[in-house]
Amino acid sequence: MRPFNGIKPQDIAVLLKLVALGGRKWRHVDLVTALGLSQGEISFSLNRCRTVGFMDSAKKKVMKTALLEFLVHGLKYVFPASPGPVSRGLPTAHSAAPLAGKIIATAEDMYVWPYENGKTRGQAIEPLYEKAPQAAEKDKALYELLALVDAVRAGRAREQAMAIKELEARLGNGYK
Repeated sequence: MRPFNGIKPQDIAVLLKLVALGGRKWRHVDLVTALGLSQGEISFSLNRCRTVGFMDSAKKKVMKTALLEFLVHGLKYVFPASPGPVSRGLPTAHSAAPLAGKIIATAEDMYVWPYENGKTRGQAIEPLYEKAPQAAEKDKALYELLALVDAVRAGRAREQAMAIKELEARLGNGYK
């Protein structure tokens, strides 16, 4: 067995994808296809998530309370993000749903994941993991969760507070 070397950004993406599935049954191959990760990466990710307490011992159920606690209190310190140069890409953080309509931002305030197929210009934010833009294009629910996570990672206080409130609603007992 591999030694545990801590959680990786792609582990958060795996957990968010499982949350986005809303309790539907899934297989490793579903995560491989959705996230653009290899079978081995998915397997190691699920093991790391179980080790830190983000998944149950069977590696089938996300421990949403533990995940939410990490997203709110630890994510921005472990996987920080800050706006970079203007780039073309896919909107994220407060520039993407569900926060896009709630926060008024000028074109200069837009945040994007640099992405060759993107049509929006804004300040570049490195995605949580490399394949996030491709995965987000396939799954609206995952896209929104990744954008909320980016608002926590890179947003100002108001954006972070709104993202946290939305994450609490989506990861709480009522989110299926």
